[in-house]
Order: sequence, then structure tokens, then C-alpha cells
Amino acid sequence: MKTEKFNYDLPEHLIAQYPSELRTDSKLLVALESIKHEVFKDIGNYISKGDLLILNQTSVIPARLYGEKITGGKIEILLERFLSDHQTLTQVKSSRAPKPGTELMFSFQDKRFSATVVGRKDNFFILDWSTNPQALFQKYGQIPLPPYMHRAAEKLDEERYETIYADPNKQESVAAPTAGMHFDQELLNSLQQKGVEFGYVNLHVGAGTFKPVQTDNIEDHVIHKELVEVDARLIDQVKRAKASNSKIIAVGTTSVRAIETAFQDEPSAFKGETSLFIYPGYKFKVVDHMITNFHLPKSSLLMLVAAFIGYEKMMTIYKTAIEQEYRFLSYGDAMLLKYHEI
Repeated sequence: MKTEKFNYDLPEHLIAQYPSELRTDSKLLVALESIKHEVFKDIGNYISKGDLLILNQTSVIPARLYGEKITGGKIEILLERFLSDHQTLTQVKSSRAPKPGTELMFSFQDKRFSATVVGRKDNFFILDWSTNPQALFQKYGQIPLPPYMHRAAEKLDEERYETIYADPNKQESVAAPTAGMHFDQELLNSLQQKGVEFGYVNLHVGAGTFKPVQTDNIEDHVIHKELVEVDARLIDQVKRAKASNSKIIAVGTTSVRAIETAFQDEPSAFKGETSLFIYPGYKFKVVDHMITNFHLPKSSLLMLVAAFIGYEKMMTIYKTAIEQEYRFLSYGDAMLLKYHEI
């Protein structure tokens, strides 16, 4: 299938630069049988007792730092992953790509730190730090807002660019699982009182999530790898939900990718990297409903949605959302979708 089929014209003014005033104020496009326009706070009308809601508990690292090469050129780095207590895998933005051996300098108040480029892995650089990088990013890093938000991170982003159920002990993502950001505690409490089950995965979102598919054919694309944890308890919850014909609702494409990874062969707990690329033709093994935001043109996330509901229906929904001026991308509005096997 041609990648160009997943291109569409996204008006700049529909890319949300800030979140809605309240989390549950976002609009919700419901596409189960027909298309309905709702508000996210009313999503409980579509979730029943016994349904299983799968949430990604990962937490966002303040992953962006600014510095300079030893020669004086400005750089911006975006953390992808901690490799050890002194090495990181990072993106490095500069006028020229740094070569192995290049020293990078970072100044904060009266303190200076350095990192040396020691190698490359795919499109990332391996940096060796003069101090523990985890402590450095925690103290001096900035919230890594996506590149389509044309502003610097602000105080409000520390709270809003995160889900309320994020586990601070799982702080390894460089992007938030944004579909979950529409839930507040009151909404979660009301679902719990209704008898909805919550299940949790942990998928550490990497910067590759923003990278468009650049191959002519989507089948030739090599998708970014991300770290996933799915425990045995969730496997049991899924089996019980299926046995009782309850809905299995994944909150976000990250939750979809995590739980589908664990069910690729024999259903079992999973901890490791996933390179699962879901595009049209994929048969879903677990998820039958999905809550998700509106995604970038030519993105692997858009292809996942097309696999879930069908290409034509997806394009109709996106056309409708643009006409109705839904807000797109990370701080934008949401959809509730039902799986339709093609």
C-alpha cells in the first residue's frame, strides 16, 4: 500500500497548541455505527460494567536539553532512552551532525556538564556523560513538547502533558500517551463505581512516534522500537473480558501496541522491545474498541487506525473532523472507535 494514501491536508490552525481548560472538556468523535459528536466527559455512556479499559502508565521525562559543541555551535538534544548510568541514546539537532569523539557542553546556572559522542545507532547518537544523566535530565531538562507545537514548554505543561494515572516510577517516555490525558480523577472514579475494570501496560514512548513514514510503500517502513511491559495480571483480565463478551477498550495507540505485542503468539506476560508495525491487513487479537487522538499525516499511528476501522472509514472520519474543526494531535480532541475486521 502506498504511503501517499495516508497523506491529508491538516490546516495549521487545527493543531492544538494548548490543552482544553479542563481535561474532560475535549470534544469526542464517536464512530461506532454512525458518527456522533460528544464531549469527552460523557464517554462513560459508551463504557459498560465489566468492560476492560487498558491504560498506559508510563511517565514523561523532561527530555530536552540545550547546549553547544566544544567548538561553539548550538545544539538541542532529545533523549530517547537511558542506556546505563552514564550513557544515553539521543537525537542531536545541530547545523552539522556531530562525529564520534565530539564533546558537547551544557551550562546550567554556575554548573557545566559534558557529554561525548561515542557512536550511533540508527538515527540516534550514543552519548557518554560526565555525570549521571538521569539526575541531569530530572533537574535541568524541559518537557519535550512535540515539534508541531511551536512554543517553548511552560509551567502548565508539567501537569497537562501527562496522564493523571502516570506512574512516576516508570518515567521513561519522551512523549505522553496523549489519549489518556483526557481523563480526570472524577471521570475515572465514576467508571470504577460503574464496575469498569482497569488494566495497565507500560510502553515507553520514543521520539520515533513523531517520525512520518518516508518509504514509498508502507510495507518497507522499519518502525521504531519501544520498550514494553505487560504483566500476567493483565493477560488474565483480557481472558476474563473475552470470556464474558465484555469490551476491551485500549486508551491510545501505545496501549494497543503493547497488548497486541503480548498476544502475538501464546498470550503471556511480556517485557522487552516491540517492533510491531500495525497497518491495514493486520488482524487484531485483543482490542475491539480504541480511544485515540487525531494523528499526523503519513504517520504509523494513522496507519494503525486505518487497520482498526478500515481506510475509507478513517478518511471519512478525518474529513468530518476537519470540517467540524476538531483540534488535532497531542493536545487535541479524541475519538472512540470500534474494530471492524476487513
